[in-house]
Amino acid sequence: MRMKRKEKKINGSKLFDGFNYCLMAVILLCTLYPFYYTLIASVSNGSDVIRGNVIFWPIGVTLEAYKRIPSIANFFLSYGNTIFYTVFGAGISVIVMSMGAYALSRTRLKGRRVFGFLISLTLWFKAGIIPIYLNMDSLNLLDTRIGILLGFACNAFYIIIMRTYFEGIPVELEEVARLDGLGNFGIFTKIMVPLSKPMFATIALYCAVNRWNGYFWSMILLKDIKKAPLQVLLKKIIVENQMMSALDSSAGFDFTRETLVYAIIVVSIIPIILVYPFVQKYFVKGLTVGAVKG
Repeated sequence: MRMKRKEKKINGSKLFDGFNYCLMAVILLCTLYPFYYTLIASVSNGSDVIRGNVIFWPIGVTLEAYKRIPSIANFFLSYGNTIFYTVFGAGISVIVMSMGAYALSRTRLKGRRVFGFLISLTLWFKAGIIPIYLNMDSLNLLDTRIGILLGFACNAFYIIIMRTYFEGIPVELEEVARLDGLGNFGIFTKIMVPLSKPMFATIALYCAVNRWNGYFWSMILLKDIKKAPLQVLLKKIIVENQMMSALDSSAGFDFTRETLVYAIIVVSIIPIILVYPFVQKYFVKGLTVGAVKG
């Protein structure tokens, strides 16, 4: 009887695992298909994309849409702006948030709980679009690159993760460092930062992805198109239907507005796809260690 029960449990466990694998496979396919479709549509004949003939594989493979991308006004300038905002924006965010999180992680900070509560409060209550816009205007940060970099440098959720990670580092290391003559800044740069590389890599990638994909506040605060990131330019093409001279000289249907948009999307996500594999190994360690203490 016991053997039969064990066999039933084993068979039930295998059946449950098989169901989970199938479900995860379906979810994975549903998640990846939009990216796959974007890729095959960008290299397909424009007329077939419009008719809806492109579903599972490209039809009439052509790179005409990619050849027309350089002729789009301000494309390379917008691409450069996106790289600038991503690199420097993520760097500033990590530096500012890590120093604040380190201070909050130490019990010797007076008013630590009050500061932590105020930071956590922003997760539920935000100022809103108009107050933020008026605040940026009063600081003379409208239509400036520095406004995009500094105005959105902090994220309360990331600060909490970093604070929790720092709390997991033994305080005894600081005491030994102080005996060696290190101050707070020296302890942070020479002890905390080297011991927190997984966490820094994780938060840096999250900040970089947010900066790379962000367009709303850039669209609101930046009036000069020469300062706008690529996502704002892409939004003008998709939503506002503002096409560049790339389509004016087109002949035939080797590419259309749709295939050009798909090609721009593919080009815009390439840097994140290239960087992600090198940082992915830090994800599990960086987030699980930071979530051990609540």
